[in-house]
Amino acid sequence: MTATTNPHHDRRWLILVVLGVAQLMVVLDATIVNIALPSAEADLGFSDGDRQWIITAYALAFGSLLLIGGRLGDLFGRRRLFVTGLAGFAAASALGGFAQSFEVLVASRALQGVFAAMLAPSALSLLTITFSSGPERGKAFGIFGAIAGGGASLGLLLGGILTEYLSWRWCMFVNLFFAIPAAFGALALLTDTRPAHRPKLDIPGVLTASSGLFLLVYGFSRAESDGWTDTLTLVSLGLSAVLLVTFVLIQRRVDEPLLPLRIVTDRNRGGAYLGMGITAIGMFGVFLFLTFYMQRTLRFSPVESGVGFLPMTFAIAISAGLATTRLLPRFGPRPLITGGMLAIAAALVGLAQLQVDSSYAAHVLPAIIVLGLGMGQVFAPVFNTATLNVAERDAGVASAMVNTMQQVGGAVGTALLSTLAATATTDYITTNGGPSPDVIAAAEVHGYTTAFWIAAAIIAAGSVVVGLTIRGGAPQVAAHPAPVAAH
Repeated sequence: MTATTNPHHDRRWLILVVLGVAQLMVVLDATIVNIALPSAEADLGFSDGDRQWIITAYALAFGSLLLIGGRLGDLFGRRRLFVTGLAGFAAASALGGFAQSFEVLVASRALQGVFAAMLAPSALSLLTITFSSGPERGKAFGIFGAIAGGGASLGLLLGGILTEYLSWRWCMFVNLFFAIPAAFGALALLTDTRPAHRPKLDIPGVLTASSGLFLLVYGFSRAESDGWTDTLTLVSLGLSAVLLVTFVLIQRRVDEPLLPLRIVTDRNRGGAYLGMGITAIGMFGVFLFLTFYMQRTLRFSPVESGVGFLPMTFAIAISAGLATTRLLPRFGPRPLITGGMLAIAAALVGLAQLQVDSSYAAHVLPAIIVLGLGMGQVFAPVFNTATLNVAERDAGVASAMVNTMQQVGGAVGTALLSTLAATATTDYITTNGGPSPDVIAAAEVHGYTTAFWIAAAIIAAGSVVVGLTIRGGAPQVAAHPAPVAAH
């Protein structure tokens, strides 16, 4: 699509602002509520065991519905899905902010996930068709990738400030200040498009993909709380595998598949999806355990912990911008994504050296700066590569795959690393004389560092797989198909 046929070209940078605000809201919500959970628990009177469902409800709905959300945008209009997602997310956030019971709060989080599944792929696909080629695409994806990578740490800071100085409820209400202006901006700036021929929705694909992804995320979430040998954990993961294999078989046979396999079998796109999923396995663990370390070991307040992550956010922004505007056009995605993953692995090895008496400035800060530089080298090129040369009719579902890999990777990483960290903590206490205060403090840090070591190994090994998958050389932009009709 050229500037003359792109209806968004003249207002592309304002559109980027709107899309960036929406993306920031979705990413913030993955972490902002974590900080608010203890206060919400005290206010609404639910148990520690129930607390995980406030996180899990969002992840289940979001992760399982992303593919259908992306395809609905392709079929019925991305602006329509984007605005619907924003409006629904705002309403669900208001419901959660006013919640007077645990059940209502969980329901609001599930609804947030439903509307986020419409919103996130619509935002990335709108970015894809607005900045389809040229140097400006690199700048736009650098900004978007920085938001995606750094938003989680900003969520920790914002959540801490709102919880400490206002109320946990403002961690929900704050979404209205993102969603409402973004919705009005989208209505004013975006032109909806529809395919000249609107194919039928692949219902068997929808059912198998959504249920398979739901059971996958649920199975890993349950493994974290009930263990890997729990019957329901094993049944969920087994059924998920059957359903997802069935989904792939269906996609090979139907005329209008939910996820055309040409999207994921392209080596560069497939490698980008793998890079996102493997990196997410380690990243979710970093935020979880490093937050615990700052608050429990270094005795940081929630606000101080959020501030502690800011250097990483700045490093992501610098690295993402450099990666997509300078390095990606010259060297291609393979050295950037694999090099970024190796930098992340090196940073995790640095964090694995933490002790009870380590300091933030000498031990945490250098590692999280390297971590941010690596994340910027991964996230921005992944978003760019995963959507490059995708036909406009498939932009939504291709974008949804990026978010799906991030969500699934996060679920896998949180469950796997939490389980291994808990086991390491228990073993340390057992072998070091029992649960005295000093032993417990050391055992907790031992659990965190075990998780960092394992995450480093996963990401380092993953970088080899990604490097073998993605082709070498600078990306080649294919001729774009004829634009679809506006309405």
